[in-house]
Amino acid sequence: MAKSAQLYRMATPEHICPFGLKSRALLKRKGYQLEDHTLDSREQTDAFKQKHDVDTTPQVFIEGERIGGYDDLRAHLGLPSESSEGTSYTPVMAIFSCCLLAALALVYAGPASLVSMQTLEVFVALSMLVLAIQKLQDLTAFSNRFITYDLLGMRYVRYAYVYPFAEAYAGIGMLAGLSAWLVAPVAFVIGSIGAISVFKAVYLDKRELKCACVGGDSDVPLGAISLTENLFMIAAAVWMWVS
Repeated sequence: MAKSAQLYRMATPEHICPFGLKSRALLKRKGYQLEDHTLDSREQTDAFKQKHDVDTTPQVFIEGERIGGYDDLRAHLGLPSESSEGTSYTPVMAIFSCCLLAALALVYAGPASLVSMQTLEVFVALSMLVLAIQKLQDLTAFSNRFITYDLLGMRYVRYAYVYPFAEAYAGIGMLAGLSAWLVAPVAFVIGSIGAISVFKAVYLDKRELKCACVGGDSDVPLGAISLTENLFMIAAAVWMWVS
């Protein structure tokens, strides 16, 4: 026999609680016989909180026992938390994976082999462009983090505001097939300064910092990922000159 569960969640014309919807979906997936109670006004929500001495909604009850909110429900069911707090490489993995698939798709549509320098070139260019977009979403947040480890940014703060535009320019220039002498110097300079800065901060000074490579609000640790980003730019610049 299916266990019974009661869910109390906020659903007003102004606000529908996303965690209430997630709790409802999870309980249904787990086969609970669900009583879904919506709190249709702020007054109704406040009265519920006061009655049950809780600070937040939604609230889940299973077989009459209060379990708590969405995170508490996941813990009760033996599921990991969905919280994104703490260090995570997920943003970088998502960017590089999508850029690689996009590069393969673009090369597949043409005459070149998938396993070719063209695929690598397109992948690097797309990665630079998407990483630049991440930084440009909030230049202030990016600059606040970037200048704490970039050697040129520490000395000339305005460089932090130029860097994302330069990275985007290099990526777009590579995709457009512009002359190497127009694109390679930019990629080489910002890549070299970045690589030296990251190496010094992480591997020589042993500082534990958050990386600004995917924007100023990420929890990606400064280290191999940022170093790789800059080495990609250096390699791309050298390849453009050589080829």
